[in-house]
Amino acid sequence: MYIAQELRKNSIAEYLLYMWQIEDLIRAYGCSLTNIRREYIGRFDYSEDQKEELADWFGNLIKMMNEEGKRESGHLQINRIVLQDMAELHAQLLNSTKFPFYNAEYYKVLPFIVELRNKSHKDVNEIETCMEALYGMMLLKLQKKEISPNTNHAMKEITTFIGMLSDYYKKDKNEGLQLYDEI
Repeated sequence: MYIAQELRKNSIAEYLLYMWQIEDLIRAYGCSLTNIRREYIGRFDYSEDQKEELADWFGNLIKMMNEEGKRESGHLQINRIVLQDMAELHAQLLNSTKFPFYNAEYYKVLPFIVELRNKSHKDVNEIETCMEALYGMMLLKLQKKEISPNTNHAMKEITTFIGMLSDYYKKDKNEGLQLYDEI
C-alpha cells in the first residue's frame, strides 16, 4: 500500500506493474487475508497501526478480486481503468503534433508490439501489450531465467517508450498537457 501510493505519484507504469504483482501475491496466498497477514505483512518492520492499515488494504483488494471473479487470473477493474487511462493518453499523444519525440519512440517500438501481439494472440491494445511484456520480463528476471539479447533489446525500447508515456501521464495529471494548439 505504501509502495503503491508512492509509485502512483511518480510512475503510473511502475504502479500498474506493482499492482499486478500484488494481485498475483494475493493469489499465491490463496486470497486469504489470514495467510497474508501472518506470512507476508508480519515480515515488515511496521508499527501495529501500519500493519492494520496494510491488512485493510489487502482485505479490500481481496474483496474486489472475489466480487470481480479475479481469484484465478485477470486484473481488477481499478487497474484496468488505469491501463485504459494510459491507452487514451497514448492515443491523444499520437494524434497531437506537439509530441514528435513520443511519436518517434512509438514508431521505434511498433515492430516489437506487432511481434508480441502476433505471438500472444490476445486482442488487447498496444499499451496493454507493452505492459504485459514488461511484467513478463520482470517475472523472468525473478525466476532467474535467461533472456535473449533480442528480447533484452526489445524490452529496453519498450521500457523507454512506456517511461515516456508515464512521464506524460504524470505531467497531465499534475499540470495538464497542452495536446493541441488553441484556436
